[in-house]
Amino acid sequence: MNKQDIAERFATLTPEKQKVFLSTLKERGIDFSLLPIVQQPVEKRHILSYAQQRHWFLWQLDPQSTAYHLGGALHLRGKLDRSVLEESFQILVARHEALRTVFRANAQGLPEQIIEPAGCFKLTVIDLRTVPATQRAARVWEEAIRIHTTPFDLTQGPLLRVALLQVEPEEHHLVVVMHHIISDAWSNRIIIDEFAACYRALSEGQPIALPPLPIQYVDYAIWQRSFLEAGEKERQLAYWRSQLGETHPVLQLPTDHPRSSTGSYRAAHHDFALPAALMARLQRQVQAHGVTLFMGLLTGFQALLYRYTGQSEIRVGVPIANRQRVEIENLVGFFVNTQVLCNRINGRMPLERLLEQTRDAALGAQTYQDLPFEQLVEALQPERNLNLNPLFQVMFNHLREDEHTLSQLPGLTVEEYELGEQGAQFELTLDTVERPDGRVEARFTYAAELFEPQTIVRMSEHYLRLLEQLTDQPRQCVGDVAFMNEREWAQLTAWGVNAQHYASVEPVHRLIERQALLYPNATALIFGDTELSYAQLNRRANRLAHRLIALGIQPESRVGIAVERSIDMIVGLLAILKAGGAYVPLDPDYPRDRLQYMVTDSGIGLLLTQQAIEARIPHPAHGNVLLLDTLDLDDTSDDNPAVTLHDEHLAYIIYTSGSTGKPKGVAVAHGPL
Repeated sequence: MNKQDIAERFATLTPEKQKVFLSTLKERGIDFSLLPIVQQPVEKRHILSYAQQRHWFLWQLDPQSTAYHLGGALHLRGKLDRSVLEESFQILVARHEALRTVFRANAQGLPEQIIEPAGCFKLTVIDLRTVPATQRAARVWEEAIRIHTTPFDLTQGPLLRVALLQVEPEEHHLVVVMHHIISDAWSNRIIIDEFAACYRALSEGQPIALPPLPIQYVDYAIWQRSFLEAGEKERQLAYWRSQLGETHPVLQLPTDHPRSSTGSYRAAHHDFALPAALMARLQRQVQAHGVTLFMGLLTGFQALLYRYTGQSEIRVGVPIANRQRVEIENLVGFFVNTQVLCNRINGRMPLERLLEQTRDAALGAQTYQDLPFEQLVEALQPERNLNLNPLFQVMFNHLREDEHTLSQLPGLTVEEYELGEQGAQFELTLDTVERPDGRVEARFTYAAELFEPQTIVRMSEHYLRLLEQLTDQPRQCVGDVAFMNEREWAQLTAWGVNAQHYASVEPVHRLIERQALLYPNATALIFGDTELSYAQLNRRANRLAHRLIALGIQPESRVGIAVERSIDMIVGLLAILKAGGAYVPLDPDYPRDRLQYMVTDSGIGLLLTQQAIEARIPHPAHGNVLLLDTLDLDDTSDDNPAVTLHDEHLAYIIYTSGSTGKPKGVAVAHGPL
């Protein structure tokens, strides 16, 4: 029996019999991974791949998200044959089952993929020739963005949209959009190449010479599960456990604006070139160390993240094509996998040592690249948070771009362009591309609600500076790289000059009391439609402070405060300081076990919170709990409390993520505050 026969026989077995079959193969010394991927029986052709399963879950969480829309647009000039264009896409959709697949939950609530019959594709045509010439460009962009950002319904489809916008008899725009669950970047290039081949052949009356596909994507999805169950999952998982360990730190990249509780952001972009002279020198440097350009560029990125965060363990997600099997090289589908490349860095580490660590991590990841990211997350069980990607929070992707086959479309000149207005998959992504002419270009894609554009521009300049140091001074330590320019140094120096000296430190709440005396009617707080003057804020904080004093709060007492963003938040903080206590902020969105650790570690003797969230907040073992939104303080004094404090008294305790995985409390006195 040859390998093809073995693989076909295996495909027909039930899961229970497959396990027995795999055990027999092992006993006979036959490696399951060497068997070909074959077409699967009809009764199994509903199973999702692990990647599809994760995207089904993500879509259910946020069906309106555009973060996983793939596509772009072509500007076509010349004599376009619309019927040939439509027939070319019909051939592609008939050829690749993934392009006519939808997803639905079965009676047990589990997702299944349903392959629609061939012949379901229909080209959308939008005629804009009647739009005034001065408005056409804006209207084309408006229509293209609408097509690109309209959410997909995975249960109904189609998950491939193709629209032709006609602006002149010989000028068109072709917009193509897909959901990531049926495609990836490699697949997009297959679609472009095969579309060009079909259009060219049909236009010239030639037969279409596309090689037959041995399998379809659903066959791969079923094979993938069998391959991992053959023992490969345990073998590869053991490697990743050793690489990533038991604790999974979150990258605390400093942002210009607060993170949202949902993690849903718009994507913005900053493009910049990597100078040719620098790239030539970097190529020589990485070759001397036996590494690739990809590894050199990733090293610079990880060093940048270390310098921005100060965290010793830098994890970056890196997508891989995952197309090492010959059967799937030319198949459209969602094959791309994500690897987590970890680099442990300290400031005294030479850049060349960092480069070597990147090389070792990348080579190891290549050896163990088959384990789906979804399975890694499930096995490692990192702390889950809806506003954070598990295991890593930033991504790096390096591509080599080939010559465009679109330039070979008969009678047409083609210009490819991107469509914006997309959701951000991650807080920060760095893409680098090697162009066919040798140029290397880079792009930062970032969450627009978190970062200001000038911050990302400065980050790109710092990245280039790090690459220069990696190239020209590889023995320099990571912590010694000076990547600020003269203007930034001048600004930093100016900020560091303080000509005014203070004989004694006055606590912050005393300064606010003085402001309330001098400008009682000036606006102090705005929240939604609510405004408080300084006098109103001071009175409310005084009443609460007197209640806290009555409950035993005095200098150095720790008071926990867990409230949602509101007027109560500021009143509570100010009242704790006025009573002499030190506040301990507790984020209601944190996991309960993390909050419990902070409550116990800080030793709070009293908790301020709100009725709606009280149940989510661990209470102090010995102490009172006050609900700020139901507390009656009408009979309490609104005079400033007479509590004597000096600048060494404790003002607050703030918890950081902690390099060991446990939060660490940092105590700050009134003087520094």
